[in-house]
Amino acid sequence: MEKAIRRLVILGASGHGKVVADIAVKNGYTDIVFLDDDPSLTSCAGYPVLGPISMLAQTEGDVFAAIGNAGIRRKETERYSDRVFPTLIHPGAIIAPDVKIGTGSVVMAGAVINPGAVIGKGCIVNTCASVDHDCVLGDYCHVAPGAHLCGTVTVGAATWIGAGATVSNNLTICGGCMIGAGAVAVKDITVPGTYIGVPAGFRR
Repeated sequence: MEKAIRRLVILGASGHGKVVADIAVKNGYTDIVFLDDDPSLTSCAGYPVLGPISMLAQTEGDVFAAIGNAGIRRKETERYSDRVFPTLIHPGAIIAPDVKIGTGSVVMAGAVINPGAVIGKGCIVNTCASVDHDCVLGDYCHVAPGAHLCGTVTVGAATWIGAGATVSNNLTICGGCMIGAGAVAVKDITVPGTYIGVPAGFRR
């Protein structure tokens, strides 16, 4: 029997999009195409860029928003909410059986998500990041490469946990924050903004 073609339309022909394409193939997609608003782009990772994102209405397939900016990722996902946005998980990730992961989220190689964790929709759990037991990530969060959330951390929507950052256990980080690369959060963060350093402090 001939294998069915599974198409994924990736929004955003960037480095992040390349990684998403690789994971999509590992998840059984056999036809990958990109849409991007940069007219100079014609291919990404060897796959064609068909045109701007506005072409999505005329382009068949499941859809994935491979866009780093949380606000834009949210806008494009909600604009096309009638389409199928798969959850993509690299086979090299370690995920406990009871973990809940929302649609349109991606979990990359080497990531670890431990029991009781809940990941919202449109999230990125990047390469070798860890999300420990009973953590909750709001929609459109990004846990960057090598970042670590200790147990029972709650992160509000659209927050970015930078590369190599650590959030200590039992903390709450409000939505709309950026925790800088290598920062260590040791107390609750209740005001949106950028936090850097060890311990992490508000960047004025």
